[in-house]
Amino acid sequence: MPQLSLTDRVTSFLGEHYKLSDEKVTDMLPTFLSVLQNHMRDMERVLGQNDVQAIGRLGHTLKGALLNLGLNDFAEIAKSIEIAGKEGSREVDYRGLVVQLKENMSEIL
Repeated sequence: MPQLSLTDRVTSFLGEHYKLSDEKVTDMLPTFLSVLQNHMRDMERVLGQNDVQAIGRLGHTLKGALLNLGLNDFAEIAKSIEIAGKEGSREVDYRGLVVQLKENMSEIL
């Protein structure tokens, strides 16, 4: 069975999980993706400030946005960012994790 595109995965999840019609998903999808893009921009901005607590908070926000789209595999990366940031860890390659997220989601970002 061929793997679904990221857009198809999100579309399918929104319809099934939230019981939305195809038309409603089509209407709402741009808003969901715009919110996700804004969170990613915020994360990149905070990375430049090197504030690990803020990085952790944004990791939490990203995790939630990704879970709302059914992207659990990507939410795991965001969860790693969240936990390490909230613990104040400076040993984690936050930038590398964010790059990984961006590459994985390039189709929808």
